[in-house]
Amino acid sequence: MVNLQDMVGEALRIKERLGKLQEELAERRIEGSAGGGMVVAVVNGRLELLELRFEPDLLTKEAAEVVRDLVVAAVNDGLRRARDLGKNELGKLTGGLGLPGLGNLFS
Repeated sequence: MVNLQDMVGEALRIKERLGKLQEELAERRIEGSAGGGMVVAVVNGRLELLELRFEPDLLTKEAAEVVRDLVVAAVNDGLRRARDLGKNELGKLTGGLGLPGLGNLFS
């Protein structure tokens, strides 16, 4: 028989660990890239863009359209990696309990 007090206690512990996890992920720097590393986007666990790096040869007027496409691809790659990291860390935290609503934290 499941003890309600134990369940509530475990839920509170998970909530506390979740808050710490979100703080830790916010400090993580995740890199996404495109064009074989010609464009690198650095994001954090809050899904915020922190930095963009370009190969110097890309920064010409003639390459502007290609650069735009590579920037979008690199940022999206970084954001995808950050979301995946968050979901993986959340899975470790909850032990695969499949708690409703938590999966959307990193979407």
